[in-house]
Amino acid sequence: MITTTTNTIDGRKITNYKGVVFGEVVAGVNFIKDFAAGLSNIFGGRSGAYEGELIEAREQAIYEMQRKASSLGANAVVGVTIDYETLGQGNMLMVIASGTAVFVE
Repeated sequence: MITTTTNTIDGRKITNYKGVVFGEVVAGVNFIKDFAAGLSNIFGGRSGAYEGELIEAREQAIYEMQRKASSLGANAVVGVTIDYETLGQGNMLMVIASGTAVFVE
């Protein structure tokens, strides 16, 4: 499925708008990852544990959005945005992918 942040797809014509679609993922971060991230904060550097969690959550949110678009009969999603939030005491990560499901020729 074509998925793009732009509102058009070069060389393709949007023939039908199916509606706005979302993919939401809420992921918890466990104690071990929190501890490893804390060490990165103290000694400097990147937190691979958090980065991996973030990448996985984003990929899942995009997949869910595409799945919902497909169920509406769309073959593309345009105008995609990704939003990130923390929930609770900062130990939950919410990722939301949204866009417009369309059918293109």
